[in-house]
Amino acid sequence: MDVTERIKAQLSADKVVLFMKGSPDFPQCGFSAQVAAALQALGASFSHVNILEDPEIREGLKTYSNWPTYPQLYVNGELVGGCDIIVEMYHSGELKTLLSEAA
Repeated sequence: MDVTERIKAQLSADKVVLFMKGSPDFPQCGFSAQVAAALQALGASFSHVNILEDPEIREGLKTYSNWPTYPQLYVNGELVGGCDIIVEMYHSGELKTLLSEAA
């Protein structure tokens, strides 16, 4: 299975997927920590992929998403954005709406 197929499989396995550095309990960068915290504050059910453990996913996702930075949040297989976008959506209430529609 090539990297694109692996990414698609991860995205189809859950409605909300966070590609991040580290894990929600032990984030390895401040941006990943902020996005995980926003999702947890909303009580969102989400899976995560630690890109530090999989260099192929880390590089392949940049091409797949056409988004150069991490974390990357996907809802229903679609890229929502990175840290700045997610934090802004959290504060405006848009993230809560998006997640409730996905559930």
